[in-house]
Amino acid sequence: MSVKLTTIGLGYIGLPTSIMFAKHGVEVLGVDINPQAVASLNQGQIHIEEPGLQEAYEAVLEKGNFKASQTPEEADVFIIAVPTPNNDDTYESCDISIVMRALESIVPYLKSGNTVIVESTIAPRTIDDHVKPFLEQQGYTIGEDLYLVHCPERVLPGKILEELVHNNRIIGGVTPACVEAGKNVYRTFVQGEMIETNARTAEMSKLMENTYRDLNIALANELAKISNHLNINVLDVIEMANKHPRVNIHWPGPGVGGHCLAVDPYFIIAKDPEHSPLIQTGRKINRSMPQFVVDHVKKILQTVNGQKVTVFWFNV
Repeated sequence: MSVKLTTIGLGYIGLPTSIMFAKHGVEVLGVDINPQAVASLNQGQIHIEEPGLQEAYEAVLEKGNFKASQTPEEADVFIIAVPTPNNDDTYESCDISIVMRALESIVPYLKSGNTVIVESTIAPRTIDDHVKPFLEQQGYTIGEDLYLVHCPERVLPGKILEELVHNNRIIGGVTPACVEAGKNVYRTFVQGEMIETNARTAEMSKLMENTYRDLNIALANELAKISNHLNINVLDVIEMANKHPRVNIHWPGPGVGGHCLAVDPYFIIAKDPEHSPLIQTGRKINRSMPQFVVDHVKKILQTVNGQKVTVFWFNV
């Protein structure tokens, strides 16, 4: 019997994930509320930029394993891959409203034995405190007739197709049976290690991956500020310090790059502000860096005295 899978959300995670499943023989329905995206996909053209993705999409279309729609259908597996932006509140907490609306949209199509996977990055305890109770309200017993898993995406734009296959995958099931159900889904194409855990640990581990990087960048940026104040070349300091076999200081810069690094730490902070002062300080430092860079450039330009200035932009 062929497996049917429905993905809710066809952005930078949902679409490549859908294509990868379709490539490996799964019948996939991709659902998105954006009518332009759905129309484009059904005309054979992807709506996002990712190396190799258009070619991969054309291949699965030839097999007849993928179609796009604005409406879900019955399936064996449902994957939620929708955005989770920050709320506009004191600690910029995780807005799970889109996740919950996605879950609401699949309720009419759920049946006993289904697996529901949330790939969206979410705050700690979102599965236990929000998603699980919601699905139980629909009459299901999690781990018996419905399997609920948090499997956070961990891929780098530009290398998504490669990393979907080769990266290790965290399988955070609400129960051991849920873990097994999640593993059965991802072993379709994942060659990396399947790391078994519960949903709470999976949620926190994804957030800490990005928070760890954010804090290490903050340390480098604070060092840059101190060195600037004391008239010390920060790059020389880092290069020399990194000669030590147990030291690996990052390079400073105008904050942090990408979408997730500046967002995910707040999901932890908002859940427990009392015990997250270090994470909050790291965010404060990195958020201050654009203005620090601008002020530093202004100071340098004061010495130019009408000379021509050439600006180089390196996109790496």
